[in-house]
Amino acid sequence: MARRRAGYDDVVVAVPVTVPYVRFSIRSAHWFLGRALGELVRRSGIPKAAFDGLCVSSFTLGPDTGVTFVQHVGLSPRWLDHISMGGHSGIAALRRAARAVQAGDAEVVACIAGDTNHVDSFRQGLAGFSQFARDAVYPYGTGGPNASFAWLTAHYMRTFGATAQDFGKLCVAQRENASTFPLALLRKPMTMDDYLASRMIADPVRMFDCVMPCAGGEAVLVTTAAIAARYGLKSVRLLATIERHNAFPEDPVQIRGGWAMDRDDLWDQAGVGPDDVDLLQTYDDYPVINLLQIEDLGFCAKGEAPDFVRRHTLTVDGTFPMNSSGGQLSVGQAGAAGGYLGLTDAVRQLTGEPLGAAVPDCRIAVVSGFGMISYDRGLCSGAAVLAA
Repeated sequence: MARRRAGYDDVVVAVPVTVPYVRFSIRSAHWFLGRALGELVRRSGIPKAAFDGLCVSSFTLGPDTGVTFVQHVGLSPRWLDHISMGGHSGIAALRRAARAVQAGDAEVVACIAGDTNHVDSFRQGLAGFSQFARDAVYPYGTGGPNASFAWLTAHYMRTFGATAQDFGKLCVAQRENASTFPLALLRKPMTMDDYLASRMIADPVRMFDCVMPCAGGEAVLVTTAAIAARYGLKSVRLLATIERHNAFPEDPVQIRGGWAMDRDDLWDQAGVGPDDVDLLQTYDDYPVINLLQIEDLGFCAKGEAPDFVRRHTLTVDGTFPMNSSGGQLSVGQAGAAGGYLGLTDAVRQLTGEPLGAAVPDCRIAVVSGFGMISYDRGLCSGAAVLAA
């Protein structure tokens, strides 16, 4: 039996940064990561030399890593991590940075993620994403996650009775949230008819079920409450986190993630429960994964997410606010930075400084991560509970 984990006393998260997304860019990942780091320094007022910890996530930084990146930007950190976990990168970085601060291995940790998107970047990334993808997916000409998620979506629909309208409601609600978020690339209003009429990409996945690859960056600062107060930074408390990899490998088709294994630990460590949450930020590369996160985090039972979606608006000003920025389905997916999007916007909402519409009385937010799809399932999952 695992011993009870220590909490995150005195650890705070501050200074949410988004380097504006663009559909394509001729700039390198280094530029977006450097901009994110520069904005952390500028907005925090903390001298660059005082940043003694760094966590980097990127798909397109190669051949460089976090190690060589610090030479590009002139940092000399005493704690460094390079996390390549896609949509789980933000949660993974937060967990590691928080423990580093708590242990005294670092005091001011910049957690940054960024990717470029050249015209051919996405295809090149897919071709070498994983050995499973190379062996079991790419040879058949699918060359990416659309076919894999179509398979997962179709299985979920057959098993639990979800409909296209259920997925469409989520996409339409997130587009409504994005309408006030100035950094979203897709802000044009969308109706259910628009969603249902969109082109089929890989049955049953439609065009509006798919995120749009783009370039951009995200970042947060992890430090102590005392340092945040010294520099006058608005910050949020980290109440709890979980992380799991390759959960439920015995499931022939993925219908659950690691959240289902560890949610009791998450809520126990946080000292709150699902009913206390004011905002849920899921990793939304495809709508079906949103439904898994709603269920596996305990907001409803397995198989009940379709009905849950039908009963809630999911909008910022309605019931069960979710993905307040519009999520990746409307903002765009800037590579590994997509794993930070929910985190940065949750910090803004909790500190009362949202870029778009504010979630009313937002005091508790849950941010969920999901990443690294092989040919048949996503392997990384995690979540964090944050409090104002």
